[in-house]
Amino acid sequence: HVFELIIQAAPSRSTILIQGETGTGKELVARAIHANSSRSERAFVSVNSASLSPDLLESTLFGHVKDAFPGAVYPKKGLLDMADKGTIFFDEIANVPLDTQAKLLRVMQDREFMRLGGVDTVSADVRVIAATTSDLKQMTADGQFREDLFHRLQVISIPLPPLRERKDDIPLLAKHFLQKYGEDNHKPGLELTPTALDLLADYDWRAGNVRELENVI
Repeated sequence: HVFELIIQAAPSRSTILIQGETGTGKELVARAIHANSSRSERAFVSVNSASLSPDLLESTLFGHVKDAFPGAVYPKKGLLDMADKGTIFFDEIANVPLDTQAKLLRVMQDREFMRLGGVDTVSADVRVIAATTSDLKQMTADGQFREDLFHRLQVISIPLPPLRERKDDIPLLAKHFLQKYGEDNHKPGLELTPTALDLLADYDWRAGNVRELENVI
């Protein structure tokens, strides 16, 4: 079902919201959408919204003009410039502050923004894909996330099931990771015993899903 949604969504320019627990592969889905879109020859830019302070996030996204803040000796372009004609992926969109959400909404609606400290309008043709582990609908009801941005993001919604709900994937994933890390560590040809596979399949993977399975292998 996820693959079908990717195939349907990729050719459009619609915004996409990918929802799922940590480690389920949200960025992989975003990259697959970009790779199968008309923008595939242009940049795919990833933004980790949770790792940047509000001021740094705005400067990183929109760029800044000279003297916009102490230490801004030179003007600087932002990630939206890099993503022009391509795709920008917001990981953990729920962490974007409300003020920045308003500016992001303008980019999505009008395809333009202003640099930090600037007054001139800059054009940006970017496709926005966002991901979250949070319940954005509840955050919107609580006033922690802009309702207009939520509806704008959820044009196409792709829910990713946790690994414990798709246990048939575990042997395939385990084999893939075993081959990958066997080659990386000069130990090719390793195989998991049936007992080991049963143990992996019986485990719930609640802490990290596919990423947790990868770390265990």
